Amino acid sequence: MLKKCQLTYRNYMKPNIVMVDVGKWPIFTLLSPQEIASIRKACVFGTSANEAIYITHNDEVFVFGLNCSNCLGTGDNQSTIVPKKLEALCGKKINNLSYGSGPHVILSTEDGEVYAWGHNGYSQLGNGTTNQGITPIQVCTNLLIKRVIEVACGSHHSMALSSDGDVYAWGYNNCGQVGSGSTANQPTPRKVSNCLQTKMVVSIACGQTSSMAVIDNGEVYGWGYNGNGQLGLGNNGNQLTPCRVAALHGVCVLQGGRDCGLPLFSHFCCQDPRWPEHEDSLTVAESLKKEFDSPETSDLKFRVDGKYIHVHKAVLKIRCEHFRTMFQSYWNEDMKEVIEIDQFSYPVYRAFLEYLYTDSVDLPPEDAIGLLDLATSYCENRLKKLCQHIIKRGITVENAFSLLSAAVRYDAEDLEEFCFKFCVNHLTEVTQTAAFWQMDGPLLKEFIAKASKCGAFKN
Repeated sequence: MLKKCQLTYRNYMKPNIVMVDVGKWPIFTLLSPQEIASIRKACVFGTSANEAIYITHNDEVFVFGLNCSNCLGTGDNQSTIVPKKLEALCGKKINNLSYGSGPHVILSTEDGEVYAWGHNGYSQLGNGTTNQGITPIQVCTNLLIKRVIEVACGSHHSMALSSDGDVYAWGYNNCGQVGSGSTANQPTPRKVSNCLQTKMVVSIACGQTSSMAVIDNGEVYGWGYNGNGQLGLGNNGNQLTPCRVAALHGVCVLQGGRDCGLPLFSHFCCQDPRWPEHEDSLTVAESLKKEFDSPETSDLKFRVDGKYIHVHKAVLKIRCEHFRTMFQSYWNEDMKEVIEIDQFSYPVYRAFLEYLYTDSVDLPPEDAIGLLDLATSYCENRLKKLCQHIIKRGITVENAFSLLSAAVRYDAEDLEEFCFKFCVNHLTEVTQTAAFWQMDGPLLKEFIAKASKCGAFKN
């Protein structure tokens, strides 16, 4: 049984939400250095990440981009490469921001107000209509007396969390993602009660058609679409009301992540005194182990390059098909095992396990290549996309040929083509790097032949 512990809340970066380093997103190259320096919060959206909204340190709100989704909130469908100010939101001190692929945008302010705009075919804007919102409009019904501290978007539904721990949901409800007990769409915010009635919710998250909530004692509840078992309930039936994720019993969850089934746990990769220091063990801290009745039967040990990492079995089963299959086929969950990993390096495998906990990846491009190989082997398609984004954003003249070589080695065709075009476009510079001269003969010949066909060597 999980003992009540003091939770700490950190500003974890959700997918598409960028706090400081906006330079990694190509769309921000349209801004001047002064404009970039003024940004304190930003959201990149659109099918090709070609639209953006950002908030400055002075609490001014700007949007710019191609406006392919008609979701810039400027009152028209015109694209703009020059940032346009959303006057209605300036000075509102926006503290939370979310984007749904419908698409629609929802945000909350420090005063607890909620604003929304964008597509509204299923009333995901919460104003009781299905009319598109071309400018930001305050979500009033049932929320005016509440101070909202967090918002989240599914593809066509929305959620809000109030400071007193209540959850409100509205919009598309074909899979029960609104949590009302039916599949009828919800045109205005409705309090999610049922099992959450007496609970204090501290964090919320949305998948495309699923929803999740974290309680102040670390419990996790999920509802909505569950066709692939993403709610972690042990079945693949849709859930019309909140249901506790029993597999996480004994795990203290701090905060939810996007796409559902992505909790942040309080006990990953800490020093454990039971293992010798020279082995550089990374395991569950002894102090955190006191939270559990029987932690040893809940964890698995991975040994990679002589270093140890403890991972909770529930995380592996819920988040990774590769391990879920292994559990079902031949692993005895009561066995105390050390899983030897020899096909991947320690930084790569540690990053993979951390991804299962946080749904984020923090690796240099060179290591992300190895993680791409792992993701391919484990059929983790979302991780593969993350790795390729990291590699593409991190390409430089110095590492371009190394990344090209690795892309060829791991048969990543899209990445190979990207690296090849980069090398051709910067041919003079990259041919003067050490990586170019260290490339093996056959690959170098193939590159020269392909570049020649592209006209790279014409006078």
